[in-house]
Amino acid sequence: MPEVPDVRFLTVAEVAEIMRVSKMTVYRLVHSGDLPAIRFGRSYRVPESAVADAMQRPIADAG
Repeated sequence: MPEVPDVRFLTVAEVAEIMRVSKMTVYRLVHSGDLPAIRFGRSYRVPESAVADAMQRPIADAG
């Protein structure tokens, strides 16, 4: 039997809380491809490691 990797998935609300942004911002990141996610029915789940990686990336200048 193949070994299943130990991956923890977070909801959009959990990601928003961790990143201290709105849920809409998380959805924008998912739809733009900046934050990888898996779709389960009508909701998305984001790997915890992807959130950690996103938090380490520098923030682009908004101006």
